Amino acid sequence: MAFSLTRVPSIIHLSKCLLILLLLHAGAMLRANGQAAPAAVPAPKRQLAALRITEAIKLDGALDEASWQQAPVATDFIQNRPNPGPHETHPTEVRVLYDDANLYIGAVMHDVSPDSILREMGERDGFGNTDFFGVFFDTYRDKLNGYGFFITPAGVQMDARYSPAGGEDFSWNAVWDSRTALRGTDWVAELRIPYSALRFSQKDEQLWGLNFMRQRKRDNQGFFWNEVRPAVDGFVNQWGELTGLRNVKPPLRLSLTPYVSAYLDHYPYNVEGVPNTTRRFNGGADVKWGINESFTLDATLVPDFGQTQSDNRVLNLTPFEVQYNENRAFFTEGTELFNKGNLFYSRRVGATPIGYYGVDNRRKPGEYITKNPDVSLLVNATKVSGRTSKGLGVGVFNALSREMYATLRDSTSGREREIITQPLTNYNIVVLDQSLKNNSYVSLVNTNVTRAGSTFDANVTGGLFRFANKANAYAVDGSIVYSRRRGQGFEETGPVQERDGMKYSVSVGKISGNLTWNVSHSLVSDTYNPNDLGLLFNNNEISQSAQVSYNKYQPFWKVNNLYTWLGVNERSLFRPTRYSDASLYGGANTTFTKSFITTGFNFDAVPGRHDYFEPRTEKLGEYFVDVPGSFNIGGFVSSDYRKKLAFDVNAGIREYAADGDRSGRRGIGLGFSPRYRVSNQLTFRYNLSYNRSINQIGYVNGGLDSSEPLDEPFLDQILLGRRRVTTIENTVSMSYVFTNRMSFSIRTRHYTSHVHYRDFSTLQPGGRETPAAYGRNRDTAYNAFNVDAVFSWWFAPGSQVSVVWKNAAATEDAADRATPLYFDNLSGTLVTPHNNSLSVKVLYYLDYLTLRPHRRA
Repeated sequence: MAFSLTRVPSIIHLSKCLLILLLLHAGAMLRANGQAAPAAVPAPKRQLAALRITEAIKLDGALDEASWQQAPVATDFIQNRPNPGPHETHPTEVRVLYDDANLYIGAVMHDVSPDSILREMGERDGFGNTDFFGVFFDTYRDKLNGYGFFITPAGVQMDARYSPAGGEDFSWNAVWDSRTALRGTDWVAELRIPYSALRFSQKDEQLWGLNFMRQRKRDNQGFFWNEVRPAVDGFVNQWGELTGLRNVKPPLRLSLTPYVSAYLDHYPYNVEGVPNTTRRFNGGADVKWGINESFTLDATLVPDFGQTQSDNRVLNLTPFEVQYNENRAFFTEGTELFNKGNLFYSRRVGATPIGYYGVDNRRKPGEYITKNPDVSLLVNATKVSGRTSKGLGVGVFNALSREMYATLRDSTSGREREIITQPLTNYNIVVLDQSLKNNSYVSLVNTNVTRAGSTFDANVTGGLFRFANKANAYAVDGSIVYSRRRGQGFEETGPVQERDGMKYSVSVGKISGNLTWNVSHSLVSDTYNPNDLGLLFNNNEISQSAQVSYNKYQPFWKVNNLYTWLGVNERSLFRPTRYSDASLYGGANTTFTKSFITTGFNFDAVPGRHDYFEPRTEKLGEYFVDVPGSFNIGGFVSSDYRKKLAFDVNAGIREYAADGDRSGRRGIGLGFSPRYRVSNQLTFRYNLSYNRSINQIGYVNGGLDSSEPLDEPFLDQILLGRRRVTTIENTVSMSYVFTNRMSFSIRTRHYTSHVHYRDFSTLQPGGRETPAAYGRNRDTAYNAFNVDAVFSWWFAPGSQVSVVWKNAAATEDAADRATPLYFDNLSGTLVTPHNNSLSVKVLYYLDYLTLRPHRRA
């Protein structure tokens, strides 16, 4: 691939001009004849009346009580995918009943034959190769926030919350009950949703947003009772209405979920006086209390997160930290309010102590480290959240972590001493979110971290907004955030850095219709720092972008749809104001009608960039790594998941322009992920990821060491290396689902990354590099191996027994010990000492409404 890209971002300037002309032309067309453009509009809202009952409903999937025959019927669903618009051929019939404590939803899904009803088993919240039925409620009818409850023919439950910040969030779990049954050529779903699972006002007569969904997996079809049009922005705003709810009172929502857990841990220290095997027992509880009809308090007391899935550890060669997924249920459930503005990174709570990496520098001569915990232990965590009948959402989060210490031992006397690595710390978030008309909102977010003792505290306050026009065709949104830090650095005498900072962003665009566009601008000051409770990879940046998309939602030619996009962006330093990088990017994807193969491609062109962060200098602007222009193209193919054997394949290549006499720089990425469904209960998945960067220029990993003679001549310089980085990740997983409440899964992951340096240079101001006669071997090979095996049994609603085995090992070899050979790395990792943990945890859900004594008639 031969091409030449200049280092001046003229291609971006030209692309911006073309895009602006396109948008102006589109606007002129839309204003033709003196009238506004006809925007995509939501479908008319249907209504369904719920029927109040006094007789008991037996949850058995039969729908044979008389009340079911008396209730109004919702039917005539409309297809949303793959072909939006047609009415269903195989009817769906849904009825809604209610009493003083519960909502009951009965649904009959007519079909051709039992074989046409796909019913793969799965774990809770796991959509597989199966049909399903879903019901949605917008209890405050703000058209922004809602609940979803789903059930499959095999009885597998799924539930989700819907919000502007969280989108569709399946980490939320409610306690509700359901039954399903096959009846001839039909399947029947019967759901009982207690009012305690929802939040709503105390009005005598309720009017809720309502929708139903049916998936017929046999034909990959999805249907909604109230039509959901893909060209219309938003989801909750396209629901119908539930009427007839009268004299329904929000119940006292009070539940306690105590737990006990036991751990058996083994690591082969093989050191006298240090046991290889340890045992520990934990106990605590989760509490949920409905403060009133709108707000709920969630608290976890003495939490235990030892059974969460292992992190995907990687070799980090970048100047930024690695962002890991949040796997702790308390921090993923019901957190949509706290995610407003992306100011909350929950992994900060209970994270690595702030003084963890400085322990070695605090050792006295002759001392060595015997204990240095890498996780801060939580004492408790509490959430209060809800939304009033006026659309005001309020969220308060608070967590407290205990003091953490490292232990140092004198090698001569054996005397030990402790040094603090994390003071007693309180984390707090307050969110106010007001829903407005036309899918709009304004929000205020405040995060605060308070640490005991002589160290620093941090506070971040942000305002967010989104305003859409009445037709929901155009919107403007933005934010402004201020960060404040006060005190002195941990174990330092000087004041903490980045004491005051700010950022803002604003964007405007067309959000509905086949043609959409967006123009945005943002600024982050060089002193803005939200990272005590948030996550920002780098500050000191000004950026602007523009994007236009054209989508076809109806089938044409041989495809079901077409999604395309084209955009430009540009970034520069804020202080001093200097060009950083720019790019022209685009792509498209589609799904073929008969085969249901989904495929797509993407590209970007970058006319050279200045990387001011790679040199790891405190003051930005003078030094930068000069990266030549590059062009990237990639693509993917996903096969039909209805087949027993399905796969995903992706590939990409980035080619760079010659950098003086250095050529041959490129990046290659490949991915292959097949899955095989043996039966409706047993599934295997495999994922292979391969990435190679050739002749990459970067900061020498690990920096320089004053104790190394070969490093000494370069200690006051910035050392770069030209290197080859090869990363391979293999993940194998298996899932066997015994019943819709009992499952077993195992996941094995091996990650290896090898870095080989070809030559070195020192970085001069202005991006100039000078060849360096640096002789130390800096090759590195990092390996991580994990096994997570989980047996889970939901023996009662909200109550679970889980048995987990975790195995983990990681190695890092340097210089001559680092090998690029994959199987040598794998075998070397397997024979190194491993952490093994076997744990059993039992939690039991206790609901006050079911435990309270009932009065006799």
